[in-house]
Amino acid sequence: MDSIFGVPIQAFMGQLMLGLVNGCFYALLSLGLAVIFGMLNIVNFAHGALYMVGAFLAWMLLNLAGVNYWVALLLVPLAVGALGALIETTLLRWLQGLDHLYGLLLTFGLALIIEGVFREAYGSSGQPYDLPPVFKGAFDLGFMFLPKYRAWVVAASLVACLATWYVIEKTRLGAYLRAGTENPNLVKAFGINVPLMVTLTYAFGVGLAGLAGVMAAPIYQVSPLMGSNIIIIVFAVVVIGGMGSILGSIITGLALGLIEGLTKVFYAEISTTVVFIIMAVVLMFRPAGLFGREK
Repeated sequence: MDSIFGVPIQAFMGQLMLGLVNGCFYALLSLGLAVIFGMLNIVNFAHGALYMVGAFLAWMLLNLAGVNYWVALLLVPLAVGALGALIETTLLRWLQGLDHLYGLLLTFGLALIIEGVFREAYGSSGQPYDLPPVFKGAFDLGFMFLPKYRAWVVAASLVACLATWYVIEKTRLGAYLRAGTENPNLVKAFGINVPLMVTLTYAFGVGLAGLAGVMAAPIYQVSPLMGSNIIIIVFAVVVIGGMGSILGSIITGLALGLIEGLTKVFYAEISTTVVFIIMAVVLMFRPAGLFGREK
């Protein structure tokens, strides 16, 4: 078979793979947003900026300190998580109990500040990040060539997403996190440090954004605009999946990436808006999202 629906099979599979890779980043970023909103009720608009910070930290470590990709993959999420902990303890903690709008406005302002700092330092043009030597080349699957690094991104993203879902939904730690959100006073009575738990939850959520930034650096240009270019789509993914739904964010992110890739094959003119069309349709029939809980 040389074609699918009249499209050459190599072009079809190539776009499908590109959509799957984009979907993995949508899933990772929307997962971090869902963790933060579901556990802390914070609409974190700074998520895209922290994703960009993760990519830039990986670039700086490689080009200024000679630290390779694998070390950056461990260090950068910790560094971005530490920055998130600082943001939560010094700024977001003062907004507890207030309307979601205050947190959204604060994090939106933070995103503008962070992006402005990096634009002032590096301009708007992107910086290249070299592929790790082990991932250069591609697998010959017969019907297409699969770049090794893209295969790694898909596998690593799925592992990170599923591990996060398992910890939050199936372990005692996840039960403590959910209980601390719904009834913090009761959890405090059992001797659990709820403020520390909140800080670590926010740090973990933005740490996922930092992880996504490191993995995105070799694929996309490392640019101050990369966060703002993706965050609107990621918010659409979260809304479609259901605000605060961990599993919904993962499934919806992957599915919308694939749909976006297929749209580029069959009807490229709407490929940049298909996610928002789907969001509008979903909200018409299920305002809480596909996996959200109706109140």
